[in-house]
Amino acid sequence: MNLHDLNTQAKAGHVEELNLIAIEGGDYLIEARVHGRAHPLSDAKGQRVRVHSVIEARAWLQRVPDLPLNLVHWSIQDEMCGMSSANEEDLKLPISRR
Repeated sequence: MNLHDLNTQAKAGHVEELNLIAIEGGDYLIEARVHGRAHPLSDAKGQRVRVHSVIEARAWLQRVPDLPLNLVHWSIQDEMCGMSSANEEDLKLPISRR
């Protein structure tokens, strides 16, 4: 989903939330949740948008209608050796768009 599509979908009321997903190396990916499905934000070249800070993500999203924005850190339990196999939930924190 590119920025134009995100804007169109958001204005139509189809976007439930935006997630800023922390990835290895301190970067973040931006995704929109539409009808329960994740749609990563892509740039003009079709590459996933990768930002280096919450401030940079806010700049990308400044023209998108106001939607809930969450900071998401995936659970590390499944990546660690010797950890229990119990289902661990990802950490999801609401953050301000400003």
